[in-house]
Amino acid sequence: MTRLLVIACLALPFAACKKEEAAKVEAVAAPMAAPTTDDVSAWRAYVTDVAGRHMDGVTNSPYVYFLPGEASEGFGGLYERQLEKVEGDLGRGIIEGNMLVFASPSSTKAAELAVTGFAQVQPGTMKGVKLIFIGKPDDGEKVKAAAEPAGVKYVFVEAK
Repeated sequence: MTRLLVIACLALPFAACKKEEAAKVEAVAAPMAAPTTDDVSAWRAYVTDVAGRHMDGVTNSPYVYFLPGEASEGFGGLYERQLEKVEGDLGRGIIEGNMLVFASPSSTKAAELAVTGFAQVQPGTMKGVKLIFIGKPDDGEKVKAAAEPAGVKYVFVEAK
C-alpha cells in the first residue's frame, strides 16, 4: 500500500505538467481575427496578438505605432504626434533584434505613417530589424517598397 502511495505521489506532478503543456498549446493555436469596427481596445488586443506571434528573433520590446480610426476625436493631432515619434525613432536608428509594428483601423493612414517615416532612413541601416505592417494589401505594398531598402525583414499581415 505504501508503495502505491509513493508511486502515485511521484506520478502526479508529471500528469499535471502534461495537462499544463496541452493548455499552453491550445492557447497559442488560434489567432485573433481583426476587429470589424474602430474599437481601440479590440484593435490593441489584436495588434498585441499579432506582434506576439512574430517575436521570433526579436530581443527587445517592439515599437508599436498604432493609430485609432480616422473618425476618432482629435485624430489629426494624434497622427501628427505619432509621426513625430516615428521620425524620431527611425532618425535615431533601430538596431538588430528590434521589431516595428504599424497598425490602424485606417490602413491607409498607418501606411502613410510608415512610408513617411522610412523616407529619411538610409539604405541598409536597419538589417536584422523586423517590420510588421497590419492592414490592406495595397497599403502593405507601399510600406514594403518604402521600408525594404533599409534592410528590414518585412512581414505583412492582412487585417481581415
